[in-house]
Amino acid sequence: MKFLRQLLESIRFAWQALRTNLLRTVLSLLGVTIGIFSIVAVFTFVDSMNMGIREQIDSFGKGVVYVGKWPWVMSNNYPWWKYINRPTMKYNEFKYLSDNLENSQAISIMDGRRTTLKNGNNSMETNLAGVSQDYNLISDVPVETGRYFLNNETDNSAFVVILGAKVKEALFPDRGDVIGETIKINGIKFKVIAMMKKKGEDLISLGGSPDERAFIPYTTYASLFQKDEPEPDIAVKAYDWDKGQETLEGEVTGLMRSRRGLKPTQDNNFSINRLDGAVKFFESIFASMNVGGGIIALFSLLVGGFGIANIMFVSVKERTNIIGIQKSLGAKNYFILFQFLFEAVFLSLIGGGVGIFLVWLMSYIDFGSLKLVLTFGNIMFGLLTATFIGVLSGIVPAWVAARLDPVTAIRSK
Repeated sequence: MKFLRQLLESIRFAWQALRTNLLRTVLSLLGVTIGIFSIVAVFTFVDSMNMGIREQIDSFGKGVVYVGKWPWVMSNNYPWWKYINRPTMKYNEFKYLSDNLENSQAISIMDGRRTTLKNGNNSMETNLAGVSQDYNLISDVPVETGRYFLNNETDNSAFVVILGAKVKEALFPDRGDVIGETIKINGIKFKVIAMMKKKGEDLISLGGSPDERAFIPYTTYASLFQKDEPEPDIAVKAYDWDKGQETLEGEVTGLMRSRRGLKPTQDNNFSINRLDGAVKFFESIFASMNVGGGIIALFSLLVGGFGIANIMFVSVKERTNIIGIQKSLGAKNYFILFQFLFEAVFLSLIGGGVGIFLVWLMSYIDFGSLKLVLTFGNIMFGLLTATFIGVLSGIVPAWVAARLDPVTAIRSK
């Protein structure tokens, strides 16, 4: 109980010292404020970018494997000649997988290209995608007005199209509902059956901005661009219980090898890809950004720490006489040490708190496609870092104060 009372008394003395020298306190914590603001801001930006990109990648299909001709991740010495001779995916292979897969929620064949859509004198070059019926169960197709494709439209090469928000605005300026209107793709008329919600710009462009996309049935797409030999991918969505998609990937591999008549000794002549590769790629970039930003912010923290240490040495010098009186009245060394150590920690924590508050205010600024989110983890990291800097900066001055000889200290002026 005695130790606890003295600990609380040390905290009170430290707080009173900070209040007494208010101007010096404010000037001392500026360095830590800048340092904590820098490091928390860097981590907040990187984490927010990471979350935004993960959300965007998930919108392309979470738990989905993509079967295609080319691998998405290649080493520096990849055998391109091996991949270029592979057969492209065929519509009948898609139908075969669709009929025989037992561990998939949905399956779709898809391909895309840049092409020009026209309506009278209005035109726009856009990302046109040909997709089959279940594509909206795999990837996000946010229909705002109208409807998605019907089974008979995707099976029978119907000339129908779903427009992204910017495509609709370019082809039908100053128009509201355009359902039932016609546009031209490669000189052929297509009926507009739906418009998608406006999403805005993404942090990264996977397949282009969703507002600049248009969808038509895959069978229609294949007939429209058959001279250019489409190279589609087949997307297969796993069940939720198949967390790593290993079961689905194994089944797809077996079926594809059987369909293509591959012998046990032959390599696969197709690739199975996942968006996990893109996630890992961006994670490595963000890890490097965290390290680089952390090192830069560390220098600011060191400057702030030296500032606090300097002020604490001055504080010890000013209060040497008081330290001598306290010791002559029976104060223990740890009581004196805690006074100055708590004062340094309070200085650092207040500075850190102000820095975190500035980051929180910054989260209300509009950064376009980046939504800044200050997480609880980054707040705690900032406060713990500030505490560590306070202890590191205050331990030596506090130790010097605690080791002062009481007689010599009382006689000092």
